[in-house]
Amino acid sequence: MNAPTDISMKTDEVLRVELEVFRREHRDLDEAIRAMQGTGTADQITLQRLKKKKLALKDKIALIEDRLLPDIIA
Repeated sequence: MNAPTDISMKTDEVLRVELEVFRREHRDLDEAIRAMQGTGTADQITLQRLKKKKLALKDKIALIEDRLLPDIIA
């Protein structure tokens, strides 16, 4: 993706699209990890890489959600 990584430069519409893409990728990784673990022959290095990528996506998702849905202190 050649788009800027700084979310402050992106519109809310762009962020919503990216959020859905990241959520889908996160779900796909979760399914892949479960499938690999279910076979019992999972490569530990590959599993660690997938888990690390899943965690990075979770962080991106949280960052975008914070931008789109800011906390309002009442």
